[in-house]
Amino acid sequence: MHQFILRMRLRIILRRLAQLSAAAFAGLAFLSVSAAFSAPLLPNTKIRLTLVQWIPTKGTYEQWATVGGEYTVSNMGTISVPLLGPVSIDNMDEAALASSVAKMLKEKIGLVDEPAATVEILKYPPIYVVGDVTNPGEYEFHNDITVLQALAMGGGQVRAAAGMQSSLDITKMVGGLKEIDDSTIRNAAKIERLEAEMAGETTFHSRQENENLNPLAAAIYKQEEAIFAARANELARQAKSLSGLRDLMAEEIDVLQEKIKGTDANIVSVQQQLDSTIALIARGAAVPARQAEVERMMRGYQNDRLDLTVAIMRARQNISQATRDLEGLQDKRRTQVASELQAERANAEQLRLKKETSQKVLMESLSSGDAQKSDEEAKLQFRIVRTTAGKSNEIVAYETTTMMPGDVLKVVRSASTSPKATDATADKNSQ
Repeated sequence: MHQFILRMRLRIILRRLAQLSAAAFAGLAFLSVSAAFSAPLLPNTKIRLTLVQWIPTKGTYEQWATVGGEYTVSNMGTISVPLLGPVSIDNMDEAALASSVAKMLKEKIGLVDEPAATVEILKYPPIYVVGDVTNPGEYEFHNDITVLQALAMGGGQVRAAAGMQSSLDITKMVGGLKEIDDSTIRNAAKIERLEAEMAGETTFHSRQENENLNPLAAAIYKQEEAIFAARANELARQAKSLSGLRDLMAEEIDVLQEKIKGTDANIVSVQQQLDSTIALIARGAAVPARQAEVERMMRGYQNDRLDLTVAIMRARQNISQATRDLEGLQDKRRTQVASELQAERANAEQLRLKKETSQKVLMESLSSGDAQKSDEEAKLQFRIVRTTAGKSNEIVAYETTTMMPGDVLKVVRSASTSPKATDATADKNSQ
């Protein structure tokens, strides 16, 4: 009996401890959430639901992992919780939602005590920055964000970046025109050099007076003169090489013909020796082997004469080839020069059109400079579009106005000055 009373008292003490611990857990969670941004949960808010219950039989706390977890508030203002189904947010904040879920679970399952429930916001709905900003778009919300901070997230006023970009574009266009002018000078110098080569001139000089040329043009024409001289020297070397080859072949033919004369003399001598040998054999004064030896000598000289004749034919063929190459050397060079001249003339026309187009674009950009200056002097006005209870309201805002999750900041450039109102009044209106 005494042990039964002790066990009953122990159960009562444990139950009281469970209730106090759950209350303390919920209170700490509420304080931690309340310390952050506290407002009705909006659609697209991402939350984490945590449920903890005391299990007397085990003497420990257990977390409801099946029911708890991460949820995103739908556009209908609900979250889908296991065992409960869709749960309406109904303009509740985190603490109210946690309390509502705990009560619904108690009634649904038939618990004696409500589980300890907490709701933590993981991610607020984004804010949007639109209008006259450099980078309009969607940005992540954080606590106490002001209109000025949102403007900075959007890249600041668009005209400042546009003016800078316009200045860079004008600088690039001016540099592009300078590059076109330099290319035009190179093109003109190259055309003059090719025309001189086409005409067969032996020297090349600029048609313009040297004193009228700027340093760059003078340097370019000097380069073209060096190229002209190098190409002329190359052509002369090739012609000289072919002429030398032809003369060498002619000399080789003369030598071969002299060799043929000597070979013919040897053949006549051997023929006489062969006739004498045949006569001696007929009288019995010589053996037939002597005749065979002389005939072999005769055939050797005849073969040598044939080789010399073939060598002369090959030398004459080389002379003909060298003559054709020498005659075609000028034609080949003229064809090459004509092709290069045609390409450079087409390039000159393209440079002219490109320069005219770049000059027109540059003049238009410079003429718009006054308009850009007036844009830079314009002031910015701010409007916040905020959805409350399903209705969108547009609120006048200022740089220090605090934004809410899901707000749309409209930045408008205007030449008029901002209204004479204090930031405190603006904050009061925005709330």
